[in-house]
Amino acid sequence: MSLLVGLTGGMGSGKTLASSFFHELGAYIIDADIICRKLVEPGQPALKEITDIFGEDIIDKSGNLNRKELGQLVFCDPNQREKLENILHPKVFECEKLEYNAICKINPKALVIVDAALLIESENHREMDRVIVINSDEKIRIQRILSRGKWNKNEVVARLKNQMSSTEKIKYADFVLDNNRDKMHLKEQVEILYANLCLLASENISKTTL
Repeated sequence: MSLLVGLTGGMGSGKTLASSFFHELGAYIIDADIICRKLVEPGQPALKEITDIFGEDIIDKSGNLNRKELGQLVFCDPNQREKLENILHPKVFECEKLEYNAICKINPKALVIVDAALLIESENHREMDRVIVINSDEKIRIQRILSRGKWNKNEVVARLKNQMSSTEKIKYADFVLDNNRDKMHLKEQVEILYANLCLLASENISKTTL
């Protein structure tokens, strides 16, 4: 039977990189962020629900969601963020289930990775057979994020403080991947874990055996 594995980590932890390594090795990837982006495309019901709550100002001239504008609205306001999550999370979960079921029909022993930044915060980790957390020191994460040139240091620090800490995420992990060194070090860990997860999938070992 297939194995459904949640992969998560904070900003700059290397979650996306780890996901790409799993994909290269043969794992099926369900990307929660890609699903989210599709859900808010013009004409989608979720976009209308969002504009009904947050106003037409979050729509740009092309009719697309202004993600930066929306992010500013919800970033420092937990109540607003909860409203947005209440719209998106159930829809994301449903899409993930549909993708997972479709994969299982193709490959009953598939290793399926759900790549999701808010896997634990949304409590979707409860639906996973296993949970992987990518862990990196905060200083290294800040450097990685700054190298992208999207935010300044104060903005990065503020966003990291607004996220669940790596220490807290690790409490929910079945496996922890260390990403404090170079890409090759992370890749080597992913290769070992991939082999172990494939074995679990082929043997149909439930989470309760851990």
